Amino acid sequence: MPSPGDLAPDFTLPRDGGGSVTLSALRPGKVVLYFYPKDDTPGCTTEALDFTARAADFAAAGTTVIGISKDSVKSHDKFCRKHGLAITLASDEAGTTCEDYGVWVEKSMYGKTYMGVERSTFLIAGDGTIAREWRKVSVKGHADEVLAAARTL
Repeated sequence: MPSPGDLAPDFTLPRDGGGSVTLSALRPGKVVLYFYPKDDTPGCTTEALDFTARAADFAAAGTTVIGISKDSVKSHDKFCRKHGLAITLASDEAGTTCEDYGVWVEKSMYGKTYMGVERSTFLIAGDGTIAREWRKVSVKGHADEVLAAARTL
């Protein structure tokens, strides 16, 4: 599991709208990677809308925002259209990137355990290292906190 100061695991993943996104190709810009459990669920929709509402502020801070889940590109496209999202959503259907970042974890709900994505965010510096991480994210106010961190990096 990578930690602040480590080189962020690189990836190339298919993205909403077609094409792909490669983390290392975004250097020397900063990148926010936020991992979320599922498209079009209440917490995930709120988080995506919060990052979308601040997209221009992130861009002004030289920062690209990428949301990653195990949903398909087709699901991402539908999610983006339905909510007017203005951020990149990458599809990690195989789960390799989720595993590389240590966000594919055992979870528990109503007494049952299962594997799922732990809501987590990573701020990647222009040199490709992890500058900050947020694990077990609470959605309320999170996008503002990440934006503040990106502005000071």
